[in-house]
Amino acid sequence: MTAPLRPGDPTIVNVALGERSYDIVIGRNQIATLGVRAAALRPGAKAAIVTDHTVADLHLAAVEAAFAAGEVLTNRIIVDAGEATKSFAGFERVCEALIDVKAERGDVVVALGGGVVGDLAGFAAATVRRGLDYIQVPTTLLAQVDSSVGGKTAINSRHGKNLIGAFYQPILVAADTSVLDTLPPRQFRAGYAEIVKYALLGDAGFFAWLEANVKEVFAGGAAREHAIATSCRMKASIVARDERESGDRALLNLGHTFAHALEAAAGFSDRLLHGEAVALGMALAAEFSVRIGALAREHAARATRHLAGAGLPVRLGDVTGGVPDADRLMELMSQDKKVRRGKLTLVLLRDIGAAYISRDVDPAPLRAFLVEKLDEQ
Repeated sequence: MTAPLRPGDPTIVNVALGERSYDIVIGRNQIATLGVRAAALRPGAKAAIVTDHTVADLHLAAVEAAFAAGEVLTNRIIVDAGEATKSFAGFERVCEALIDVKAERGDVVVALGGGVVGDLAGFAAATVRRGLDYIQVPTTLLAQVDSSVGGKTAINSRHGKNLIGAFYQPILVAADTSVLDTLPPRQFRAGYAEIVKYALLGDAGFFAWLEANVKEVFAGGAAREHAIATSCRMKASIVARDERESGDRALLNLGHTFAHALEAAAGFSDRLLHGEAVALGMALAAEFSVRIGALAREHAARATRHLAGAGLPVRLGDVTGGVPDADRLMELMSQDKKVRRGKLTLVLLRDIGAAYISRDVDPAPLRAFLVEKLDEQ
């Protein structure tokens, strides 16, 4: 594990994918460099900035000023905030808007926002004119450490989350950590769940560091940037080995099979944010790992204790408005993208920092486990 960054010291993490490699630039005030970086990557390109109303009020002016400083012409496309925008209707609106502003091959789409905007704008970029370059400018902690990196783009279906999309890599990720100063506490906690995910799946030392430094990560400064950079390095390494999730990349879905089912059950609403669902999903994955004899109970308790201490949900009863019965949850989990030939796959734990992929999961003990957890509400 690398030493923490010094305050104000930006770092660059490369996602090594051959001719499609790109940098993640991490540090405060990196938005100001966007125009210069974009002009260097794509000389003469125009930029179509896709954002939502909430982020536009906070950061759009600074982004437009940065592109103007780099002599890059811009257009703006503003959508509604919230998971409901990751839909066919939202996708159509962004695609038509890109065509309306005459975005050409060789121009760039800029995804300015959290995971919803990043996924939506990235998927539109992958399809309009059969592919436009795009830049991720993530404005939430969750997007900075997870959804902006790796090229997964998607919208939701009525059957489940992220079921319609494409693998399509950005040309740059600019993770300006100063924008996190405006992030509501609930959103920051949700993003922190994804940081914990990296530690649980593959770095026991990082998990111990988070246990010792969680307050400093929430407070900001060098500890926060270290946590973001460590998470990005882990994801970049996994994506470089397995870009299209045919092997190890599935480990990044620790907790997500449970999480996506719970999000769908909550109607993709503010009842349960994605990061909150991931925290609850990881707690369930840890407890199910204990149930099948893969993980020691004290390790599951340690993981759950840390998540709960950060203010994240770890029990089904923590979901506002409740959750459906076990049969409905099983049905929703059957729509998971990791299902193969109708067989459910879960990412489970053998230890803190040691996740593994369990294929062909027996549905009977899983359903019984969910029934028990629902009874604990």
